[in-house]
Amino acid sequence: MPDEVFRPGEQHPETWRNDLNPNRMAGQNLGLANPHPEQTSRTAYDLKPAHRLLDGITDDGLKQIPVLWEGARLEQGATYIDLRDPQRSEFTATGDMLATGEHWYVPKAAVDYELWNRLIGVSDPERLYAPRAGWENQGEDVSPGDPQPPR
Repeated sequence: MPDEVFRPGEQHPETWRNDLNPNRMAGQNLGLANPHPEQTSRTAYDLKPAHRLLDGITDDGLKQIPVLWEGARLEQGATYIDLRDPQRSEFTATGDMLATGEHWYVPKAAVDYELWNRLIGVSDPERLYAPRAGWENQGEDVSPGDPQPPR
């Protein structure tokens, strides 16, 4: 029984290893790499130019929009938008896609649906994110099922 742990690509001679397997550790869950980079990503709030692009969304809303770091691998089959794309059309990622510096990718799975609708340009007011006025908790008990704020 061998004592060494097998690593992908190590079956090739050292001189050709990088040529035959340029991304030999892709897909491996080792070290600090997280399979869901949106969980540790920056937010639109952290990107000052995004404040102008997302005019009308509050700071709290911007903090709920994760933007993938440069070099993060996009999850295959997941839906994303690029905040820098003027049309902000949805696309499905393939397994070889990486976030680059010129793109601000936002994963649909990590964003509330009302906020997502706002980001992609849905115009129906019932489907959009809007800060709710009067819902500040002023020391009164407000249960989630109350249809209106307390008076």
